[in-house]
Amino acid sequence: MRDVYSAQPEFSAYGPSHWAAIALFVAGSVFLIWAGRRQTEAQARHLSRALGGILAVIYGSAVLYSLSSPTLGGSVPLQLTDLATVSAIYALWSHRHWPFALTYYWGLVLSTQALISPALAGPDFPGYEFLAFWAIHLFVVWAAIYLTWGRRMRPTWRSYRFAVLVTLTWAIVTFIFNRIADTNYGFLNAKPSTASLLDLMGPWPVYLFSGMTIVFIIWALMTWPWERDGILDKDAAQPVV
Repeated sequence: MRDVYSAQPEFSAYGPSHWAAIALFVAGSVFLIWAGRRQTEAQARHLSRALGGILAVIYGSAVLYSLSSPTLGGSVPLQLTDLATVSAIYALWSHRHWPFALTYYWGLVLSTQALISPALAGPDFPGYEFLAFWAIHLFVVWAAIYLTWGRRMRPTWRSYRFAVLVTLTWAIVTFIFNRIADTNYGFLNAKPSTASLLDLMGPWPVYLFSGMTIVFIIWALMTWPWERDGILDKDAAQPVV
């Protein structure tokens, strides 16, 4: 019998399935902002934990799937997406500030790259890799949008410093692991095989420094409006430290 997946077309950036994912992202973002601003605390807690639970199930399934045929280069949870997903799950469940901070910066800047230049090679919809890739990335970004503009949690300069420190620590640890294990988690040791924004940032290792510099500047600009003149929304939800 012919394998079902072999008959599926390959995913193509900016093909119909890509545009459908973008449309779903926009619709979901609008709904979560609208719902978040109209909820009671109890309603927000229930929705937030439901979203966190769904994301946990999706991510857990993806991890188990990768372990069904484990490889050193694909089954170790060292992608920044892994950390962003775990942070988003905990931020949604607890509304604590430190996982929210990581979700805010990682989700709104790094995970959104999946919308622009998805590093996805394989069967198109409804292939498992396609569904897992988009579900995880969309939920992480939705978590950041919901908590920030729906529930009005806010980043601070302390949040910014924490996110920079954690990101640099991840980059150093992952780079060393890549060198030892001959892997390429986080694309720290080579560019992805598919087109990406890294192609505009020079060869390796130039794109590492230019990319991080650009990201950290963007993160600072994402923090400044909330902290400008010491203004924070008076009715903003106060996150738990």
